[in-house]
Amino acid sequence: MFQTEIRVVADRAYRFREFTREWLKHTNYSDYRSLYTTQDEWTIVKYVMEVLMPFRYWTLGMSKRHTVTLHHVSTIYNDMFDHMDDVLQALAKKKTQWKEDLYFAGKFA
Repeated sequence: MFQTEIRVVADRAYRFREFTREWLKHTNYSDYRSLYTTQDEWTIVKYVMEVLMPFRYWTLGMSKRHTVTLHHVSTIYNDMFDHMDDVLQALAKKKTQWKEDLYFAGKFA
């Protein structure tokens, strides 16, 4: 559930990025300009959102059921681990610093 909440917050932040830029340009908020996210940082956020999207699907799918879901647990966990293995395998080939950082973070996660 926590991953789903992170995904929703990140998705909202991504959709409002231009509004945030305009808001931070206002002189009353000049102290907060260091909080503005660069385009490269938004690229990373978008990538992480794409990686987490299947977790949102699995979490919402399980939480919306009104029946016993215990027999689905093994399948879903296997799907989650397969997904992360695929992501890590793709990231292992990358040479961009932020993708290398995500690769090592994913391995520890």
